[in-house]
Order: sequence, then C-alpha cells, then structure tokens
Amino acid sequence: MPILKRGELLIPRQAYLDRWPVIACDQFTSQREYWEQTARLTAGVPSSYHIIFPEAELCGDEDARIAAIRRNMEDYLSRGVFLSLPDSYVLVERTLRDGSIRRGVVCLLDLESYDFGEKPSSPVRATERTVLSRIPPRVRIRSNAALESSHVLLLCSDPAHRLIESAEKGEKLYELELMQGGGHLAGFRVCGAAADRFDAALASYEKAAGGFCYAVGDGNHSLAAAKACWEALRESEPALAGSDHPARYAMVELENLFDPAQRFEPIHRLVRNVDKEKLLAALRVRSAGDGEIVEWAAEGESGTLRFTRGLLPVGELQNALDEYCAREGGEIDYIHGRETAVELARREGAIAFLLPAIEKDGLFRSIEQGGVLPRKTFSMGHAEEKRYYLECRAIR
Repeated sequence: MPILKRGELLIPRQAYLDRWPVIACDQFTSQREYWEQTARLTAGVPSSYHIIFPEAELCGDEDARIAAIRRNMEDYLSRGVFLSLPDSYVLVERTLRDGSIRRGVVCLLDLESYDFGEKPSSPVRATERTVLSRIPPRVRIRSNAALESSHVLLLCSDPAHRLIESAEKGEKLYELELMQGGGHLAGFRVCGAAADRFDAALASYEKAAGGFCYAVGDGNHSLAAAKACWEALRESEPALAGSDHPARYAMVELENLFDPAQRFEPIHRLVRNVDKEKLLAALRVRSAGDGEIVEWAAEGESGTLRFTRGLLPVGELQNALDEYCAREGGEIDYIHGRETAVELARREGAIAFLLPAIEKDGLFRSIEQGGVLPRKTFSMGHAEEKRYYLECRAIR
C-alpha cells in the first residue's frame, strides 16, 4: 500500500467556517489566557475547539471533557456541519504574518509505515524523541472517537521543489482569516486526474528517497497516539491486519522542508521552582569553554553557557536539565518566542534558557545517521504559525 494517499475528507460548511479553525492543541501551554479567549470566541457555535483537548486545559475532570468531545463529534456529523470531499487531497496555502505563503497537501498517512522509536528504519520517522507519558491522554481522546482533525505537519526533503508544486489547484474550498493572529488560510481541492498526477509524483519522490521518505515536523505525539490506537484495534480484531480500515490512517499536512516559508525556530526552556544559582552552578560544571552559546535570563539577570560544539547544543542542555530536575526538583516548560520566555521568567521568578535555531538543511541526514533528535529541539515557525484544525475525517 502507498505511504500517503487521498481519501474522503470533511470540511465545515461556509456558515461555520469563520470560527471553526483553532490552533494546535499543544501550543500556548503556559498562556492559559490564549485558550480562554479561544473559548469565548467559539462559545455556542460549531468549532474544532469543541472536539480537541488543549494541553493547557489538561486538568480537572478529563473524563467529562473527553465525553463532551465525543458527543460534539457525533452532533456535528448528525447536524450536517460538514461537506464531504470523496477521494481527494486538499492543497493548503497559509499566509504567514510576514506575508510569505507556506504550501502543503492534506493527505492520509499509512500508520504501518511510521515508527516513533529512537532509531527507526521505517519510511516515516519522528524528528524528535517521543515522551511516552504524553501518549496515553491522546489515546483516550482518540479511542472510540468518530472523527479526527489534525495538526500533524509531515516533511518531505525536496530541494528541487517537484512534489508539493505538482499538486494542481482545483475548486477553492475555503478562504478565511484565522483567529488570534494566525494569518490567512486558503484550501483547494485536488481530485480526479489532478490527484492521479499527484499520486505519481508521490511514488516518484518515494522511489528516489529510498528508505527514509518523510519526517514528522509537528504533532508527533498525536501521530504516535493514532498508531497506538490502530495497533490496539488490530490486536483486538486480528482480521483487520492488512485491511484498509480507516483507523489504519492518520490525516497529515505534507510540506516541503525546503519551502522558503518553512522556517525553523528554537524552542526555549523555562524552568520553574528551582534554586537558580544552584541550577546554574550545576550547568556550568557540564559546559564547555569553546562550545555553542546558550543564553539564560532570570529576574533582572542574564548570562551565557557554552555546550559541546556541534549541530545540537540543545541535547546537552536538555539532558542536564532532566537530570537536575529529577534529582533536585523543578518543572521544565517549552516556550515559543524569545520575548515570551524572558517575560515568563521575569513574571514567575523562573529561569529561561534561550536557544539558537538549528539549520534545517541537515535535518534528514541527522535523523538518518543518529536517530531522533532531543525532544523540543525546534519549532516550525512561531506559535501563531502552527497548523490550525480545519479538515476532518471519519475514523470508524
């Protein structure tokens, strides 16, 4: 079976479009006010907010929230909220805040081709280390759900710009401004002969790529949860092995690593509830005099550390923070945006570690040679530029 394919996609009808898309559930985890505003903007109307579970809200009565998500999915299906697009791809154009346009194609990924292990050999691989403790909450949400929507961004490595560019614009499906500074979004149907040509372009790309074809740029934990759900279903119903069951696939947006609008941003570390001087002393013991610079900022103070010279100084920092917090206590959060990290450190009496960006050109090579990167190594753009949920798909 192909790694990526077209399928039956669902999009909200025009009457529901304006307040349907909301940003990926793993964004703004330390800025609860963002999600409070999202809740106000979507109150009383069909919205993807009501069928996802933002990480910032993973507290309180999770069972009740998950039950409400499932009810909302069934309600939206029964009320005819969606238009169906059989046997289709969707070509997406996202205008970012600097005016650049990032293009992608919404398609279905065969979960049998994906592995999130640390040294995988599969055609589809995680870019960063998967935190296994983050998978069960997502499995609970996806299990027995009628629908999926997706914030997964899948990367191809195509410096010649032959793959995404081969998707031809058909019928315009939607065009709108995204809430809360998300920019402009437009989507076009790719079906019929145009979809056949894109199928051929996928096959050509995969043949040339060899064993490692695609890397998960965003949404790896949600994709890992989808795989866990499929494996559990396949184990409970052995007859499904080798079948084309809807749960075998997960919806993703395929983008080109070499798209000029595809920018990698660092993800900064914010450490709370620690003795800052003691933590800095422990980090200085591990730092190298001629290594890569990592800045830190706390209340009215700042400085630098140096870690082992190489592509990813974040790896040594992450290991050191993990070991220190396991031994001495403390909480690590992951923050998009330098100014946000510095402000949170000042406001909360915490300490921020400000990381440099990595070069995207060596991403596939690094994964192929050394396995997955340290978790939260990079971000594909700023927080506001993450994927918003729009397309949906029935998964049972």
